[in-house]
Formats: sequence, C-alpha cells, structure tokens
Amino acid sequence: MHFAQYYLDCLSQASYLIGDETTGRAVLVDPRRDIDDYLHDAEAAGLRIELVIETHIHADFLSGHLELARATDAAIAFGEAAQTGFPIRRLKDGERISLGADDTEGVTLTALATPGHTLESICLVIREHPDDEVPFGVLTGDTLFVGDVGRPDLLSAAGHSPHDMAARLYRSLHTKLLALPDATRVFPAHGAGSACGRSLSTETSSTIGDQRRLNYALQPMPEADFVRLVTAGQPATPGYFAHDAALNRDGHPLLDPRPPAALTLDEALAARDRQGAVLLDCRPSAAYTRAHLAGSLHTSLDTRFAEYAGSVVAPGTPVVLIADPGTEQEARLRLGRIGYDRVLGHLSDPAAVLERTPALTRRSRRIRHDELALEQPQPQPQPADAAAAGASAPGAPAPGAPAANTPATGIQLIDVRNPSEYEAGALPGARNIPLAGLSQHLTELDPARPVVLYCRSGGRSVIAAALLEARGFGDVCDVVGGYEAVAAAVG
Repeated sequence: MHFAQYYLDCLSQASYLIGDETTGRAVLVDPRRDIDDYLHDAEAAGLRIELVIETHIHADFLSGHLELARATDAAIAFGEAAQTGFPIRRLKDGERISLGADDTEGVTLTALATPGHTLESICLVIREHPDDEVPFGVLTGDTLFVGDVGRPDLLSAAGHSPHDMAARLYRSLHTKLLALPDATRVFPAHGAGSACGRSLSTETSSTIGDQRRLNYALQPMPEADFVRLVTAGQPATPGYFAHDAALNRDGHPLLDPRPPAALTLDEALAARDRQGAVLLDCRPSAAYTRAHLAGSLHTSLDTRFAEYAGSVVAPGTPVVLIADPGTEQEARLRLGRIGYDRVLGHLSDPAAVLERTPALTRRSRRIRHDELALEQPQPQPQPADAAAAGASAPGAPAPGAPAANTPATGIQLIDVRNPSEYEAGALPGARNIPLAGLSQHLTELDPARPVVLYCRSGGRSVIAAALLEARGFGDVCDVVGGYEAVAAAVG
C-alpha cells in the first residue's frame, strides 16, 4: 500500500493519497486546489488517481476536486447526503472501495456515514487487505481530530440546529469510530490552529485507543452533556467560510497558476479607486507597522495569512498585493486556496515606493503594556478554572454588550481573541470582538473615540488595527505583546 499525508501548515489542513502498488490504482482524499504535488508523487509511485473523495463539504478552504478531475479524469465522491452542483459518486454507509484487481484482494477503503459536523460527513476506514481484522487506519475528516471533535455549529444544515448536529455527532463517534479497534490509526483533516475545532493537537495522527483515553470529548458522558460541551466556546468563524462552502458545493473556476502582474503605485491606487480593490500588505508585521500605505489592510505571510485575509477582506473583493519581492506568487496561491481569485496584481518594490511617497505613508501606533497600565485599572488575569466554571472575565462585558468606555479615558478597549481565550482571562473593561467577526461589528464602535486593541501576543491586534484605520478610525493603537505581556507583568 502507498499512503501519504500532505499537511499544509498555513491552513492546518491534511489531505491523503492512498494507492495499491500492485494495481497502480489510487484515491485522493480532501485535496487542496494546488495539485502539482499530488500528481508528481502519484506519477513517481506509478499510481493513477481514479477517485477523489471529499469527507464533507469543506468551509475553511477551497478543495481541489475539480482541478483533479480535470487533470486525471478521476470521478468525485462524497457521502450519500451531499447535494452538489456537479456530478458525483455517492458513497453509501458501509460501501467498500477496492483498489485491488478485484474485491477479494488489495487495498480497500470502507465509507462510514458520520453526520454531525455536516450531514454528509463520512470517514474512510483503510485496510491493506480486505480481511484485515485491525484496519491500517481511518481518515476521520472533520468528525474526529487529535484531541478534539468536529464542531457542530459551523454550518448547521437547513432545519438542523447545532444541538441536533451535536447529537448526531455523538452517535457517529460512539457507534462508528469508537467501534474500531484501539490500534486503528487516526488521520484527521485538520490540526492545531484550525477554526474547525477549539482544542486540536499539534500532532497530525493518533490512534483510536489514544483518543478514547485522552480526547476530552470522548470521555464517558451522557449525550446531553456531550452536546453542551461541544456547542460552547467554539472559535469565531472567519467570514469567508460560507463563501468557500458554497463554492465547494456548487462548483468554481479552476485555480489560475499565473503569477500576479507587477503594478506601479499609480496603477495600484487606480485599482483601489476605480475597481474597489483592497491594498493587502502581506509583509512581516514589523515592516508594516514601521511604514505602510494609508488605507491598506494587513496580514503577514508568516502567519495564518489566508485565514486572516478571509476575515478582513470580503469574498469577491479585488486585491492588490503589497509583498516583499519574490513572495507575491506565494501570497496569490494562498489566497487561491480559500477561493480569493481576484488578485489584480502586486505593487512593485513596495519599500522603495514607501520611501518615495511619505505623504501616503503611515506608521502604526503601538503601545507597551506598561503604557496601557497608565490608562487602565490594574489588570488581574482571571484564573482558568473560573472560566471553566462559566464565570466572566473581571470587569469585562459579555460578547455583544455595548462597547467598553473606561471613564478616565473614554477609550474603547477591544479584545480580538477567540471567546475561549477571553473567558480564560481578559483586561478589565475589555469587550470581546474576535478578529474573525470584527468587520461585521465595526458599526458598534465609535470612530471618533480612541480604540485600543489587544490579542494574545500582538499578531492579530496589528491586523485589527489596520482594518480600523482603513475604515476611517482616527485614533487606533494596539498593545505590543498582547495579553501575555500584560499578564506576565502583573504576575
């Protein structure tokens, strides 16, 4: 058997190539849009990809099933409940896919219907030989992660609440996956950092036995307790997720591999003014905060670039990249992985442009944690056990409450971390608006009053500050080092 995992760190996303080396027949599971690695490796191993299988309709990235079908003539398969805008093979619960010469020999995959994350979710049990008592492994998609389970609230099916989906997930886990032998390897579709769960491990594989013992969501508990557990405290959903889910379901243009065109400053500004393009600065945050074009947005290529870009740039918006020379194609590729294909070009030599145009250049305002302490009541980080008990952060309004207004200064103090981070400890008077949803809540803030932003360590707050500056907020700053710096200072 040929088995390969492809792990994409910037999206915490895994795809898999499984083949029978005797027959040369292979399947690819949950592929990304840039497919050259798969094609190269399959050719090198003497494999032909006959089937592309999606464990579910993905929301966090644009899948490469259409690109692979075009390149290899492979069929596309989903779980039986999937509804798509293109022809698919529907895999029934318990259906076997043989890669051998016949059904009695060779590598075999068995589809398990595991609704919960989505209605059409499936897992794929892999056996090197059809009669192996202990499977080689199981591809668990977004049903089971290492250290977590799929979230049931992400894109709840029409007519099904997150609680209903969580109940389905509970039954899928206990009747399907936990029925497998403990030695069965677990290969999920995502790892740590993904917004598809809240406690994903940095490990990219495990075993059923280890997850039975160590995964918090698989500990013995009634279904009702599981439902409460997995529907609470999930990360905020990036704004592009619904867009990608629709494209993965209905179809989309194939990925354009061409590098973005080089633009002069005048051309970049004309694209902004005439076509509504966003100037997206993807240089390192230190370079952006030192000098950037007024009105530009920011998310660095050395972070979760595509996910953050999809949180501050609306789907379908034209984009002009401001990138260090030689990195513009990587930026375009990463945007393409989430279906942001309208890249009009990139600004040539941005460092030189910024030096020549001081009137168009801005420097970000950042403050140290001790400067924040001069304006704010002394922060006392909340113990983690208080958050676990459901307590609110000291002095912090619940998400959705009116914007914070510290009497002494009138600042609006905004925590752009995820809800679980905020609940585990926050600065007094801070309002929680996660970065992923900040664009949708800007009308709730007063652009005439100062805004101070912070996150865990300072990365997300720079992105948030850029968004507010671009939307006309005049007095914006963020806290260098974020909540970690403040918490360390106060012990």
